[in-house]
Amino acid sequence: TLMAQTKVANYSFGKPGTDKFEHIEFWTKDGIRTEINYAYGKDRKEVKLQYLGKGKINGSICFKVKFTNNYTLYIIPKGLKLQATDASGKYNKTFSWEYEGPVNGIGTFCDICAKDVDDAMNLIQSFYIE
Repeated sequence: TLMAQTKVANYSFGKPGTDKFEHIEFWTKDGIRTEINYAYGKDRKEVKLQYLGKGKINGSICFKVKFTNNYTLYIIPKGLKLQATDASGKYNKTFSWEYEGPVNGIGTFCDICAKDVDDAMNLIQSFYIE
């Protein structure tokens, strides 16, 4: 049998290792979406997000994610990036695909990670939007 096919698309905002850093992981397994993990800050505090389905905000197709405290973010694919905003518009950040793997030959290759920015967006479109 084929091994369970797990894939993850990583997106981030800001610089790793700083207080402003934010990171979201979108997971799929065996062709279905499984979990969304959000991490923030210098020490990457982790929070699991709940997928609330797709919708529209300000005329753009998006999908909604909910924090444990019921705070909801709208994730809007924009080109090859993801715009994350809340209903009030106070929170509004653009996340870029985050490469996870060797840099200049240092580090380990992440074989479950989306291999490039197109692969990552394809995963988002296929599992979170459609």
